[in-house]
Amino acid sequence: MAEKSYLIEDLHPIEIYGANNVYLEKIKHIFPKLRLIARGNEIKAIGEETEVDKLMKKIDQFVLMIAKGRELNDSLLGEVFGQDAVNETEFGSVPGDGDNTILFGNNGKPIKARTSNQIKLVKEIGRNDIVFALGPAGTGKTYTAVAVAVKALKNKEIKRIILTRPAVEAGESLGFLPGDLKEKIDPYLRPLYDALDDMIPPEKLKQYLENRTIEVAPLAFMRGRTLDNCFVILDEAQNTTDLQIKMFLTRMGPNAKVIITGDMSQVDLPAKQVSGLSKATRILEKIKGISIVMLNVDDVVRHRLVKEIIKAYESKTDSEKDRKSS
Repeated sequence: MAEKSYLIEDLHPIEIYGANNVYLEKIKHIFPKLRLIARGNEIKAIGEETEVDKLMKKIDQFVLMIAKGRELNDSLLGEVFGQDAVNETEFGSVPGDGDNTILFGNNGKPIKARTSNQIKLVKEIGRNDIVFALGPAGTGKTYTAVAVAVKALKNKEIKRIILTRPAVEAGESLGFLPGDLKEKIDPYLRPLYDALDDMIPPEKLKQYLENRTIEVAPLAFMRGRTLDNCFVILDEAQNTTDLQIKMFLTRMGPNAKVIITGDMSQVDLPAKQVSGLSKATRILEKIKGISIVMLNVDDVVRHRLVKEIIKAYESKTDSEKDRKSS
């Protein structure tokens, strides 16, 4: 009788076990003669020594392939453990194959596309290199786009993520901000950091930010650059001018994906400036490789009152338009 343990490092256990331990249970089924005990990031196997050694080698191969960016699914399990053995297992569908999970975030939290239009957004990002995601607050535009970008980075499909937004005040004067440049602009970029905080462990995120694998910067910093082999997200694009959004879109290099999010009901530009987002979608919508996804109040995933607030404001706007036209 032998007893050996395998320690999972640099990955969250759920990335190996699957949601609700579905893959761990499949591995147990493949090795019925062994007793497998999983506690946190440690897998302990007890049984005949040759079987234990065989399992340890298979688990090491399985973990290594996932760490290199392979997606956790039945195909990978069959590749490592043998397809015949996998076919004999009798477990349900795998998260990510049918429940719209994009990736697993911190503490194994599944990050999902939760509405029909969010699912459409994920699919359109896969099919196109430029995608506009437009809709009211709380519809998950930015969060979904960041999740897809983090997954692409994790799968080594890209080398960098660049997150940007215009530094425009939301209807209030913040005045003189103390500190260095980073401290001055960080308040504008906080929503992007919040999304990243949900999806990447703190130490890993700190490392990514320090080595510029993930870059969070104001839109003005994009001028003159060529953005290649990366996933770029322009957030709050309704606050860009015509020249700014044209400048941003023409930064795109080979092997890049660009996502532009915006809400035309929340333009914070000075009164005499016109948002460039509306014009951009109008003149680019028929170009192959560019997609526009419209989200609406039914896609709101914040507090239920957010949906009611948006409906109330939309109703008021419509009634004001009717009065002006009569």
